[in-house]
Amino acid sequence: MYRPPHFDETRIDVLHSAIKDHPLGLLIRNGPEGLTADNIPFQIKPHGEFGLLRAHVARANPLWHELANNDEVLVVFQGPQHYVTPGWYQTKQETGKVVPTWNYVMVQAHGRITIHDNTTFLADQTRALTDEHEAGRKNAWSVDDAPEAFIAAQMRAIVGIEVEITRLIGKWKVSQNRAVTDRQGVVTGLASETDQNAAAMADLVKGTL
Repeated sequence: MYRPPHFDETRIDVLHSAIKDHPLGLLIRNGPEGLTADNIPFQIKPHGEFGLLRAHVARANPLWHELANNDEVLVVFQGPQHYVTPGWYQTKQETGKVVPTWNYVMVQAHGRITIHDNTTFLADQTRALTDEHEAGRKNAWSVDDAPEAFIAAQMRAIVGIEVEITRLIGKWKVSQNRAVTDRQGVVTGLASETDQNAAAMADLVKGTL
């Protein structure tokens, strides 16, 4: 991934936080049919230098038997993103030398995969994933709310995966290369938009001021 110095993000805690906030990763592998990508919700866990990704996939998904333990994969996480019009820049009024751009946050985790086809891993991973996303909800759902036989059948229909991250890189393209007055204009402009991505991006740009 192309990362000019002012957009490069290397802080592990920041990268892990972005994964937690946007856990639906795109797992990319080179399989028998060439490059293949699967959307999978992951959990990030502390482990070694860069962390560990845990998830599960449907048993019907060929991913788990097309990959062998220690095969290399890439998992991409996409954070807030938004179009930026040059009309928001003060520089437009001063020189007119401006063009549109796109702001975004991205994390790429390179690593080696391990397949876990056992109930111990799956029981722990599915419970942890559920508890994480149900936390704070009114009438939060628990795995224990469903009949035991039903959950056992569901477990037989999935396979666990784990990715030990060997390289973790991030790109925060949030107007850092623009003058302060231009960034202030971007914050104001994004605040006038109505979508959630605009609000999230406005906060990120505001953090550079």
